[in-house]
Amino acid sequence: MLSSNQDFWRQFKKNKLALVGLILLGIMVLLCILAPFITPYDYSQQALVDRFQPPNSNHLLGTDEFGRDILTRILYGGRISFLIGLGSMAVSLVIGTILGALSGFFEGPLDTIIMRIMDIFLSIPQLVLAIAIAAALGGGIGNVILAVSISSIPNYARIMRGSVLSVKKQEYIEAAQITGIGLGRILFAHILPNCLGPLIVQATIGVGVSILSAASLSFIGVGITPPTPEWGAMLSTGRAYIRDYPHMTLFPGLAIALSIFALNVLGDGIRDAFDPKQRRA
Repeated sequence: MLSSNQDFWRQFKKNKLALVGLILLGIMVLLCILAPFITPYDYSQQALVDRFQPPNSNHLLGTDEFGRDILTRILYGGRISFLIGLGSMAVSLVIGTILGALSGFFEGPLDTIIMRIMDIFLSIPQLVLAIAIAAALGGGIGNVILAVSISSIPNYARIMRGSVLSVKKQEYIEAAQITGIGLGRILFAHILPNCLGPLIVQATIGVGVSILSAASLSFIGVGITPPTPEWGAMLSTGRAYIRDYPHMTLFPGLAIALSIFALNVLGDGIRDAFDPKQRRA
């Protein structure tokens, strides 16, 4: 196991862009966690005399229409955005893994039923489905996580099903079945651990997709609503002032772009590190 981890890290380090993504993501997460120690302002603190200030020494990223510090709101908004991204990824990963594993392992009628349901979900654009669910459930962090996760489940289910179908044909699985090992043990102890690579890659990229989906929901008013800081909601508010005060949309948009860039290149690096064809003796 240790040797495998060392091989993975050695291969991962060869991808310089992935390392940049990992470092960038780490810095962004750390800044959001340390927000109370970085900024002296409260994210909801209003100061109308300071409204619409451009970036300056007191407010490094300027202020919004209520005089609130934009840097503070971006840092606290990052907490919510990353929470939604990780939470929705975790929910969709668990449900999708279970459905995909059952579908690929047992096949037959169960496989047909599960995959046809997933096809129905896939026939609807992911963002449109998330908007419909969020509009039906209402705003709030929990509902946004649920809306985004439900729309992402088919991706994980199909990846897991394909991996299980491939692994279950291996000789060591057939040998385990011949020796009389129970189906549950074969599935959870022998098949699932060997299917984690593609899921980890999809999960890493899925966090970025979830952050973007949550920002889109907030942007159109069915996600996180003001005054709670969230990057998409900040973009939605700032678009009314984009001509005169572009900093109100520039910095939240940059936060979204950087986080998704970091997660995508990190996912690419993990994918390449898991790929045996990329390894060198």
